[in-house]
Amino acid sequence: MTTHPLPPVVDAATWEHRLQTLRAREKAATRELDAIAAERRRLPMVEMPPYVLEGEDGPVRLVDVFDGKRQLIVYNHMWFPGKEWQCPGCTGFTAQFTRLEFLDRYDARFVIVTQGPIDEALAYKRRVGNRMTWYSTAGSSFGADVGAPPGGAFAVNVFLRDGDTVYRTWHTSGRGTEQLTHTFALIDLLPYGRQEEWQDSPEGWPQSPTYSRWPGSEDIAALYGTGTDGAERL
Repeated sequence: MTTHPLPPVVDAATWEHRLQTLRAREKAATRELDAIAAERRRLPMVEMPPYVLEGEDGPVRLVDVFDGKRQLIVYNHMWFPGKEWQCPGCTGFTAQFTRLEFLDRYDARFVIVTQGPIDEALAYKRRVGNRMTWYSTAGSSFGADVGAPPGGAFAVNVFLRDGDTVYRTWHTSGRGTEQLTHTFALIDLLPYGRQEEWQDSPEGWPQSPTYSRWPGSEDIAALYGTGTDGAERL
């Protein structure tokens, strides 16, 4: 006899009925997300100043961060000066994106911008095995102007380029970034879900403090990066 909490066991017909009831809500939510995306495509935009960021090869104009594409997604990675390990949430979130070439077909690019000095940012990128392109906004007000000031939280911003003019079209932060991640989408399919205390789960379901099951930056480095000993783990 198992000691783990389990969903109730029912006959196949009852299970199928409950599944279809839930699926109706899932399909309604999908249609609502489609409607939200349609509204997002109708948002106005705001022109951006000619920011200059710092890249691996030196100063880079914001318009050149597009690398010839017309659309740009920017993840503003949290940065804490002097820390060996940066935000585990940001580190884990961006670690998912290892194959971004599919965006080429959509005339788009996805990059990371952080407040950290470029040399430190690139060293951290290697340490944790990140595969995205990083830029620093340490010498620019860009981060602060798009909702990610020094010492502030993370953010996602989207930009559109028309010639040499850049426009900001969308922004989110906090749980707004969940739609961009596959980790929570997969975990939410599981019977026990995220197992975090804030979630509405049946009585007896395993639950832990929020974030306690998330991998730390050190864990991600051990899996994908060079860690602290300089040994490549890929």
